[in-house]
Amino acid sequence: MASSFLSNPISFALPTNPLRRRSSSFPCSPTLRRGGDRNRGVLAMGGDFLGDFGARDPFPAEIESNFCENIVGNWGTEHKILIPNLAALSLAQQSCQPISPSQPPLPFEEAEKLLRKVVGWRLVDGDGGTRLQCLWKARDYGCGIELINRIYRVVDEAGHYPDLHLEQPNQVRAELWTASIGGLSLNDFIVAAKIDEIKTLDLLPKKRIWA
Repeated sequence: MASSFLSNPISFALPTNPLRRRSSSFPCSPTLRRGGDRNRGVLAMGGDFLGDFGARDPFPAEIESNFCENIVGNWGTEHKILIPNLAALSLAQQSCQPISPSQPPLPFEEAEKLLRKVVGWRLVDGDGGTRLQCLWKARDYGCGIELINRIYRVVDEAGHYPDLHLEQPNQVRAELWTASIGGLSLNDFIVAAKIDEIKTLDLLPKKRIWA
């Protein structure tokens, strides 16, 4: 019996890994065949023990573009990390730059366009040319002082300072302009945008809720 067993060996066919095989017609995605049980998908090239995830055949244009090869992890794929340029950054993300006294102030039309990017500010005429102005009504005198302190911490880091006024009884006024050029520069709008990001809700008058 031992010789009979050896003369007729039993062979076992191990399943191949379907992820290592490619179809000649669809190199990127194997075709799924749906059986009677929706919870069990069978790959055309082998068993799929993870279930049917609704895969589809690639379109001809996708195959021609070789899109499957251009993925993260392939050694021949080039991936670039693009750093946004200055124009793509918001005003609040930009830094103030040195201003030459020979530089002309921003034209009024350009200032109006930049005004749309800051909240609560307006253009006013004053000594030294056009200015940016913003008003806040604080809850009380102490909240007005705290608001000025928060504004100061922001503008001190930026290195471009507005005129700050605490007007009785609880109004804070800020005015921005570049005195060295006699008008507005981009720095004024950058600082205005940074001031806009200051949290002020806890310093403003509480709204009355009528029953």
